[in-house]
Amino acid sequence: MRLPLVLLILVWALLFTATFAQEEKPAASATADYVLQPSDLLHVLVFQEDDLQRDVRISQEYSITLPLIGQVNLKGKTLREAEELIRSRYDQDYLVKPQVTVTVTEYAKTSVNVLGSVGQAGSVVFTPEQPMTLLDAIARAGGFTRLADRKHVSLSRTVDGKVEKYTINADELIQGDAKQSWILIKDDVIYVPEKLL
Repeated sequence: MRLPLVLLILVWALLFTATFAQEEKPAASATADYVLQPSDLLHVLVFQEDDLQRDVRISQEYSITLPLIGQVNLKGKTLREAEELIRSRYDQDYLVKPQVTVTVTEYAKTSVNVLGSVGQAGSVVFTPEQPMTLLDAIARAGGFTRLADRKHVSLSRTVDGKVEKYTINADELIQGDAKQSWILIKDDVIYVPEKLL
């Protein structure tokens, strides 16, 4: 009688552990894949080296300055790549196999402008860890007015110094028929025209 009970407890423990491990992975990888931006505030921790612990803000040139190793360029680096870079810099001349943890304690704010036939035209601010779609930004700007031409919403985006313009049918987005949801990036400009009467 005792053997089935022990097996049942063992199976339950394995299932619980597997479920918990699966739930933990996506959040960790999403954070690890985050590409660092200027004005992000980082907490840099070197295990058992309290004097090297720092809270540093990434400069507009994508760099931070840390004790002993000086300036570190983080342009284009994900959170995990930044950890590895800092670890390797300390490992070169100062510490033996250091364990470095980097976390973002405050994300840089990003904004887009929503203009035209919306409830409250202006700047919409969001953080990079919570991506914003075109419809989210319009909703945050008070939604479409009664006279809005939802089939000809304009999106202007600057990429590598060149302005790209798109005309988007927001009705298709609302109905879920569009091929993409139009995730916004910093300084995008959305313009909602009025219907021609």
